[in-house]
Amino acid sequence: MLKAEQIIPEFGSYLGIERSMSGNTVSAYLSDLTLFFESTGLDPENVRPDDIIAYFSGRQDIAKRTQSRILSAMRSFFNYMILEGYIKDNPCDRVEAPKAGRSLPDVLSVEDIEAMISSIDTSDWKGLRDRALLEVMYGCGLRVSEAVGLKISDIYFNEGFVRIIGKGNKQRLVPLGEMASDALKAYLQARPEPSGYEYSGFVFLNARGGRFSRVSAFNLVKDRAMAAGINKAISPHSLRHSFATHLIANGADLRAVQEMLGHESILTTEIYTHIDKRTWQEAILDSHPRK
Repeated sequence: MLKAEQIIPEFGSYLGIERSMSGNTVSAYLSDLTLFFESTGLDPENVRPDDIIAYFSGRQDIAKRTQSRILSAMRSFFNYMILEGYIKDNPCDRVEAPKAGRSLPDVLSVEDIEAMISSIDTSDWKGLRDRALLEVMYGCGLRVSEAVGLKISDIYFNEGFVRIIGKGNKQRLVPLGEMASDALKAYLQARPEPSGYEYSGFVFLNARGGRFSRVSAFNLVKDRAMAAGINKAISPHSLRHSFATHLIANGADLRAVQEMLGHESILTTEIYTHIDKRTWQEAILDSHPRK
């Protein structure tokens, strides 16, 4: 009988090598699958549609968007098993994906951002690191994985930009503002030696000299929001979303914001930069040929 712990690593190699998926996506898929099989105790060859439906019914704690991602991971996994001749039918084909609405994170005001950053004690290198990380996540509109994965070699202080490796290993150049630049310089001057060569290129290090993690970045943002007295559901993405919203509200071109955020479609940028109708109306009327 084929066990999950045997086939899941093979599936991971398939996703990374043959499907060219990013490391973050592969990691998320494998984590979702491992949790499913550990929770159900099922063998991959014996999974039925009712098993999947029952699993999701028992996981009302997760958002619909997360459920959709898990189902996508399962569908890809069972398609791989069909490809390898382990099974004949995909049990996910009879499971309907949840309809997820487009939920948007809370927008922080500029004052909220300043309060969060000001709450950091910069008397040691860890405080300087935390300040630099928040400045970069907000000031460059980075995803959390992009921020913690930033390399020293990707910062161009003289030219005023950072090179980002985003989703699908696509590169983009993002302007580096003065405040983020100053915070990075102050941190890099105090940054300790990494614990190993494999961490030497990364900008942000943890207390042990290893790479600063996504989880640590989430905790940092939540802690600073609490310290600033912000009573909202805040995550690193809130900084990115607020950055885009503030740019648009201040008159930035939507296409330019799309490039900075690394969005494939401008429709995604419009959704994430939901500004009030008056701002759009004024921008349109100012440029209207019949005003």
